[in-house]
Amino acid sequence: MLARMSADSRYGFYEFFCGGGMARLGLGRRWRCDFANDIDPDKLAAYRANFGDDDLRPGDVAGVAPDELPGFADLAWASFPCQDLSLAGPRSGLKGARSGVFYSFWRLIEALQAEGRAPRLIGLENVPGLLTCSGGDDFTALCAALDEGGYRFGALEIDARWFTPQSRPRLFVIALRKDIPIPADLALDDAPGHLSPFHTGAVQRAARRLPEPLKKNWVWWALPVPPRPNETLIHKIEAPRAVPWHSPEETRRLVEMMNAPSRARLREARKAEGPVAGALYRRMRVENGVKVQRAEARFDGLAGCLRTPGGGSSRQFVVWVRNGRVRTRPMTAREYARLMGLPEDYKLPARESAALHLSGDGVSVDVVAFLRENLFEPVLDHARACALAAE
Repeated sequence: MLARMSADSRYGFYEFFCGGGMARLGLGRRWRCDFANDIDPDKLAAYRANFGDDDLRPGDVAGVAPDELPGFADLAWASFPCQDLSLAGPRSGLKGARSGVFYSFWRLIEALQAEGRAPRLIGLENVPGLLTCSGGDDFTALCAALDEGGYRFGALEIDARWFTPQSRPRLFVIALRKDIPIPADLALDDAPGHLSPFHTGAVQRAARRLPEPLKKNWVWWALPVPPRPNETLIHKIEAPRAVPWHSPEETRRLVEMMNAPSRARLREARKAEGPVAGALYRRMRVENGVKVQRAEARFDGLAGCLRTPGGGSSRQFVVWVRNGRVRTRPMTAREYARLMGLPEDYKLPARESAALHLSGDGVSVDVVAFLRENLFEPVLDHARACALAAE
């Protein structure tokens, strides 16, 4: 079992839609999990296998009662479902059956507020499509809920590629109770005059669309730009002899399915002196009015954004090129886990599809750790220092 929180853990949190506990891992050993909830049996089994079930409450979040949330939390984290918000989905937004469970989570926060124990911080994670779904109305509705609940808020679009070799942009809405001061160096006075790594054009446009009363509670969180990671995809995949590969015929079929840009990238990879690791997805594209399946490959050192294995086109493949020879195979569940920042001793579900789903549907451990180090802990430590100074 993974290491528990240290005995002197000073921060407490609730983790909603906890999945396999990736936010918990990102928060680290100084943070104490007081409550965790999910509905998926496979994810719950993985959570128990890695952390035990002392703090775990299985089931639909709509069935959780406020008195099941113990004590007082510094942070309530919610990686709520993205299916109705994703650009690849139906875009039914927060009115959809899946993404709409945000309101079941928010009902609990409102109940805690009424009891005088609202969490100091709220961390919401979802796809960037939340910014534009329903013409931006869903994002406005979410910000309005935070405002009415007594929080100031701001959004950051953070790509996991800053920390691990996976292209995985995600939106993080971070809200702080209005009665808690913000350290001067953690918030910009105004919108950045240029596009920053985390205040992307989509974030800035969404902020500008908000009604004036909500804009007054918007926070431009100021985070440092991290150094680029040294590791690339080739450092995260298994040694070539450790895993089975496609037959030459299967590889040939994938190569024949490649679109023109992918074939050009493959030609360049074949010219390399050393081994090159690439990533490939099969996708349905419309060409001349007809749907065709294409294989799209990249050789920039990154994996594509991991997905849940809902169908054949959502499984990612490894493309290995050495001395002009091309081999392909499905990416393994352990490789998925590494790209999400899960440690090697993390116990994945035994069933491969469940293990792939756990990673593809999770939050990057490294991004949560980045937020913890550069935002959550500085804000909370500053609040405690101010409270002590006022005594």
